Amino acid sequence: MEVKIGVRSVHRELVVETDLEPEQVEQRLIKAISGNGVFTLTDTKGRSVLVPVSALGFVEIGEKEQRPAGFGNSL
Repeated sequence: MEVKIGVRSVHRELVVETDLEPEQVEQRLIKAISGNGVFTLTDTKGRSVLVPVSALGFVEIGEKEQRPAGFGNSL
C-alpha cells in the first residue's frame, strides 16, 4: 500500500510503500499526534521513515489493493 506524506516547507512529498493495512497506518498517525510526536513507518524493504508531527503537512493513505492498469480483462 502507498502512503504519501507531505512535509512542510518541502516541495516534494515522501512516498512510502508499506505492507501495513490502512487502519494500522491511521492508528500510528493518531498515536504520533497524541503522544510521542514522531510519525514512523517502515517500507517494504525494511527502511524506516520518521517525520516529526510538527513538520507534517498531510498524510494520504492509499487503498489496500492496487487497481489493475491497462486494458486487459475488461469483460
